Amino acid sequence: MATRILLVRHGLSSFNLEGRIQGREDASKLSDPGMEQARQLGRALGDIPLTAAFCSPLQRAQLTAELALQEQGQGLSATSTNQLLEIDLTPWSGLVRGEIAKKDPQQELNWRLAPADLKLQRADGSSYYPVRELRQQAEAFWQDLQQRFPADEDHSVLVVAHNGILRCLLLAALGLPAEHFNRYRINNASLSVLNLRPGGQVQIESLNTVSHLGQVLPKRSSGPRVLLVRHGETNWNKEGRFQGQIDIPLNDRGWAQAEAAGNFLSDVAVDRAFASSLTRPRQTAEAILKQQAADLPITSCPGLVEIGHGAWEGCLEQEIRDGWPELLAAWQTEPHTVEMPGEGGETIQQVWDRSVVAWQEIIHSLKDGETALVVAHDAVNKTILCHLLGLGPQDIWAVKQGNGGVSVIDYAPGGDAQHVVASLNLTGHLGGVLDRTAAGAL
Repeated sequence: MATRILLVRHGLSSFNLEGRIQGREDASKLSDPGMEQARQLGRALGDIPLTAAFCSPLQRAQLTAELALQEQGQGLSATSTNQLLEIDLTPWSGLVRGEIAKKDPQQELNWRLAPADLKLQRADGSSYYPVRELRQQAEAFWQDLQQRFPADEDHSVLVVAHNGILRCLLLAALGLPAEHFNRYRINNASLSVLNLRPGGQVQIESLNTVSHLGQVLPKRSSGPRVLLVRHGETNWNKEGRFQGQIDIPLNDRGWAQAEAAGNFLSDVAVDRAFASSLTRPRQTAEAILKQQAADLPITSCPGLVEIGHGAWEGCLEQEIRDGWPELLAAWQTEPHTVEMPGEGGETIQQVWDRSVVAWQEIIHSLKDGETALVVAHDAVNKTILCHLLGLGPQDIWAVKQGNGGVSVIDYAPGGDAQHVVASLNLTGHLGGVLDRTAAGAL
């Protein structure tokens, strides 16, 4: 049992096309291309039975929801709520970025680099912090959503809103502060999927999927870009065995997943390639690179090897439950407290320390404009993504990594600490907009 939340940003609007600040300005209308994006989204959702739908009262979001639901074909209509209103940027409404920079350069800089610290003035002269207020608004909607659609029941709920409020909904779901506002990218008509599980656990299944729009990846900045991929399926993944550092190769489905990822990324020019030193990620990287124009070497990264499961390696979950019931329960609820039993057993903190160091070494080696492929494992990818999202070792279950799934991380020019998770766990190349890969065992 689980509740699935489908987060959708409205389609391309008139203000988007003109590069104008929208906020709560309702003069911004859904453009003709935005209408088509909404229809494409609806077709992509056609096989997902929806329990309910909600949308912002602003017309660009309302029309996106209406067109998508018409195309989806279930006969559902969206309920409008002010809790999904976009960020309040009234003093800037209708302005282009250059005009804002001239009008208030310091505040424009805050908006780009530290949006939670942006302070504006209302017409009555009072001051307010738009991002912090939006984070509170998102928290209220998130709490209402969880109460109405409990995680111990099966629900799929569509939420159509805006860039800012959707970022804050992600923060609310993950328990993160407003200061993390810039760590996500949410494109027009993109789809992000959250899973709510009994006990209050929240999992990001995917973030900022745009493949249903005929796009491969979101547009990039001028800095480095990294494509983080989980290896394809192995027989032990299929059987649900704890795999760890046992060097199991890809099975036939795993090779097909790797080839599908390669086809998906074939029009994306990869400049550098890195992989864990184990066989399954290297095989996955090789399959992806076969569809690249350039013949690239793969740099082996021992720091990216999977978590050492010690005595659990090769075991099924039931076998572990029989032998280590309390430790398994702790692993499933408080993973950061567990050291895997037996020789070679690691903690998540140990995996975190070595994988983040390896990741940073890769980032520091990249030039502006370069795209790197990095292929690793479930636990490794989760620790890296949690690090990038501002989460901790205790949060690894908050991120899903499907076999052959692709995540995209963009860095500012110079490869400095400023980064954005542009997409997470893209699996559309494996069929449908939901991740239907085998969960395996971690």
